[in-house]
Amino acid sequence: MLKLQNIGKHYDKKVILENINLEIDTGEIVSLLGPSGSGKTTLLSIILGLTKADQGKIIFNDVDLSNVSMKERGFNIVFQDYALFPHINAYENIVYGVKNKKGLVSEKEIKEYIEFLELTPHLTKKIGELSGGQKQRVALARTLVTKPKILLLDEPLSALDGVIKESIKERIKSIAKEFKLTTILVTHDPEEALTLSDKILIINQGNISQFGTPYEIINQPSNGFVQEFILKQLQIKRQNIYHLFGEKYA
Repeated sequence: MLKLQNIGKHYDKKVILENINLEIDTGEIVSLLGPSGSGKTTLLSIILGLTKADQGKIIFNDVDLSNVSMKERGFNIVFQDYALFPHINAYENIVYGVKNKKGLVSEKEIKEYIEFLELTPHLTKKIGELSGGQKQRVALARTLVTKPKILLLDEPLSALDGVIKESIKERIKSIAKEFKLTTILVTHDPEEALTLSDKILIINQGNISQFGTPYEIINQPSNGFVQEFILKQLQIKRQNIYHLFGEKYA
C-alpha cells in the first residue's frame, strides 16, 4: 500500500500542491487527473522521488520513503516521449536498464515480459522502425524488467489514437492484474481516466477535488468543478454515460 500524508509543494511563493492525502492499494490503477498546471505531474515526480516535497510523508508498505532517493525507492516510470535510445534496437532498449544488474531478472523472465507484450517480432528493429504503439510497449517492457514496486506512467496514451490507444489501455490493465503492480498515471483526459482506472484523483489548483472510483466520480461529483470538468470536457449528458462506459456508469 502507498500512502501520501499531507504532501505539500511550493515554488517560490506559489502553491503547487497542498495537503494531499490518499491511500492506494496494491495492484490498483490510479489516474491523476486535472487541467494543465493543476499539480498532477509534480505529484507523480514526488512519488517517484525525482522531486522532493516541502512537507508530508510518502509511506510504502509501512516504510517512510520521504527522504529515500529515487534509485532506492524501487519505483519506475515510463515517460510521455518513451525516452528510448534510437541508435540501438528494441531488445537492447528493453534490457538496457538491467544489463549491469546481475540477478535482478533472468533471461526467462525477460522473454516472458517480451511475449506478454507481443514484442517478439520487433526485437531487432531500431526505434525509428516501430509504430507508436510498439514504442510504448517497448518502453513498458524496459520498465517491467526492472521489477518496479510501483509503475508510474506520464501521459501514456497522449501520442496514440484509435485502436492503438485502446490496445495500450488493455495492456496497462493486464500488467496491473498479471503482476499485481500498483500503477499510477498522469492524464488530462477524463475519458482515459474513467475507462482505465480503478480510482481517480482529481486535482485542481494543487488541491484534491475528489478521490474515488469512476462510478463515484460520474454519479457523485464532490463539487461543481468535478462535475464541469468531467461532463463538460466529455461533452456528454449523464444519460449518455451508458454508451461510453457501460451500464455500471449509467
